[in-house]
Amino acid sequence: MKKLFVVCIAICISACGTTKLKKTDAINVQSNLDGLKTNVVEDSTHSLVVDNKASHNNSIINLPAFSNSENVGKIISFLASDELQGREAGSEGIAKAANLIEYTLKENGVPPYFEGYRDTIANFDGIAYNVVGFLEGNDVNLKNEIVILGAHYDHIGTAKAVGQDSIANGANDNASGTTTVLELARYFSANKSNKRSIIFALFTAEEKGLLGSKHLAKKLKADNIDLYTMLNFEMVGVPLQNKDYFMYVTGYQKSNLAEIANKYAREKLIGYLPSAAEMNLFMRSDNYAFHLEFNVPSQTFCTFDFTNFNHYHKVGDEAAIMNFNHMADVVNRTIPAVNGIVNAPVKEIKYN
Repeated sequence: MKKLFVVCIAICISACGTTKLKKTDAINVQSNLDGLKTNVVEDSTHSLVVDNKASHNNSIINLPAFSNSENVGKIISFLASDELQGREAGSEGIAKAANLIEYTLKENGVPPYFEGYRDTIANFDGIAYNVVGFLEGNDVNLKNEIVILGAHYDHIGTAKAVGQDSIANGANDNASGTTTVLELARYFSANKSNKRSIIFALFTAEEKGLLGSKHLAKKLKADNIDLYTMLNFEMVGVPLQNKDYFMYVTGYQKSNLAEIANKYAREKLIGYLPSAAEMNLFMRSDNYAFHLEFNVPSQTFCTFDFTNFNHYHKVGDEAAIMNFNHMADVVNRTIPAVNGIVNAPVKEIKYN
């Protein structure tokens, strides 16, 4: 089996089973998620710069970094542990991942969007569910507009064995994106800064054909929500190499998302990766379902470019080879961009 260190949260949450989070589970999870509540962390490597122009306040607030390597490491090390058996949709392992996601949202004051956090998908042969949280906006008018921050939390279960190891842990794909969304949820819940409402969507069954996002997109479309944009996070566990930008977005040329994000980040946060267009990555992650249903800018943030990571859908995709400092940077450097987007007085992001 794997020789990575998995924090004791793996043992604690494994007792949760495949059903709803129990009171005893909450106690166990609590003891292993200290520091992941709504405190602002001051010992990371990248400080935040939040642009308040959207609030008609031109001052720049320099804040201590919110996330750090310890925070992201705790989350991804559990999600990508052997205990979860590769998080295949409908499995006992992915139910344990859902327990962690649900607990993290609840503990950080992010209520469910629906009656409960888990929304069973209707297009899967078995039982699988998205986990969906919601923060209502604080502006009387803008709160009716919604921004979705999403990532899939499932993986493929097992893959071709290497030695005795056949567990496809899915650290980069996509425990890294899931960790990012949970940290963003923690940030916005702590700061109560969002004028628009935010849905935090963790999708199941992406690996089965984007089934979780297709289900949620259709359901939200039927509810006639006013969706501004869908920002998806996929494979952000290792940094790009030899690029003059930090991340790329799929469908770069389809919208002005990169321009708007870079404006609020005050750096070249997002750049253009030609191979993303060549591989048609825009259609290959959970953003695509929202593009089809709503025809609003729906794109994926990523730091995987096919040259910096060679364990895609293999057993080597483990937490031990993720760059936790980079992952904390993803959170910290994305916060100003997302903050600007959810607080802008008008919908700035548009398809070309």
